[in-house]
Amino acid sequence: MQAKTMVLGVVSAAMVVTVGATAIAQGKHGYGQRPSFEEVDANGDGKITQDEMQARAATRFGEADSDGDGAISRDEMMAKAMARAEKRVDRMMGRLDADDDGKVSKAEMQQMRGKRMGRMIKRMDADGDGSLSEEEFAQGHRKGHHGRHGKGYGRMGDDG
Repeated sequence: MQAKTMVLGVVSAAMVVTVGATAIAQGKHGYGQRPSFEEVDANGDGKITQDEMQARAATRFGEADSDGDGAISRDEMMAKAMARAEKRVDRMMGRLDADDDGKVSKAEMQQMRGKRMGRMIKRMDADGDGSLSEEEFAQGHRKGHHGRHGKGYGRMGDDG
C-alpha cells in the first residue's frame, strides 16, 4: 500500500512539474490566455476529466520539447519565451506606432501613456476632482488599480 501511495505521489509530482514547465516555456506563469473549454474537452462530451487535462498538459509539453528528448531544456524554454515575446512586441507596435513607420516615437509613447494614465486616474479618483490625493493613490494601489495587469504586477503607469 505504501509503495502504491509513493508511486502515485511521484506521478502526481511529475504531472505538476510537467504542467509547470510547459507553462514556463510558454510564458504563462499563471497569467495570459487560458484554453477554451472546447480545447480541453477533447471528446466533446461537455465535461472535462482529469485524463483530458493530463492529455492537454502532455501535448503542450511535447510542443515545448522541440527535440523530442522527453525534457525541456533551457534553450527550448528560451525559444518558446522569445516567440511569445515577439508576438507581444508585434501587438505593442500595432497599438503604439500611430504613423505605422515601424518605430515608436517619444510622442507616440507619451500619447498612449497619457491615455492610460487618464483612465487610471479616473478609476482611482474617488472624489471626482480629476486628481489623486495621497489617500486615493494609496487606496488605488491596495485595490490593484495601478496597472493593466492588476495588483502587484507592475509600477503605476507601466504598460505591461
